[in-house]
Amino acid sequence: MGHREDLLEGAKRCLLAKGFVRTTARDIVKESGTNLASIGYHYGSKDALLAQAYISLVEGMGGAFEVDVDDTGPGSLERFERVWSNIIGTMKEPGSVWRLSMEVLAFGDRLPELRDHLVVAQREAGRGLIPLLMGGREEDVSDETADTLGVFYVTLMTGLIAQWTFDPKSAPRAEQLTAGLRRVTEAATDARP
Repeated sequence: MGHREDLLEGAKRCLLAKGFVRTTARDIVKESGTNLASIGYHYGSKDALLAQAYISLVEGMGGAFEVDVDDTGPGSLERFERVWSNIIGTMKEPGSVWRLSMEVLAFGDRLPELRDHLVVAQREAGRGLIPLLMGGREEDVSDETADTLGVFYVTLMTGLIAQWTFDPKSAPRAEQLTAGLRRVTEAATDARP
């Protein structure tokens, strides 16, 4: 690996061990075996490197979300429950990457460059969730769909992350989310003229 890759891997390890706020550039350099100048050269800043490391950690979890959906229809409640069950499963793991999301929410004003990078990544996260739940391919998801359905899914995920970080014992399970969605859709259907 070159310095760029070493920095990224070192930053990922630092994030999981120390989080965003407590990770210093010197921590990353020590963990990666590189030098301080290489952070600026390859990533521009420590915050840009940490943002890329976080995105890489999240992308690495993408496979954990996927489920066998052959017996469920795109957009079905069964598929919704299976996908969210897998996502929630990743939140239960010790040292979950999702706790880092809560740190960004809590300290975002202290991490403006990092926050700016993650705002862009959030839209793409919604775009990535849509095919898991609705079928199709990520590259075919329109901007309008990403800005509506994708935003809905990311908002649901952010709420789940907050609840699982705050109190895992009372955080919702996929079955509860599915039952809630069922009630919302039934009420909306019943309210049609």
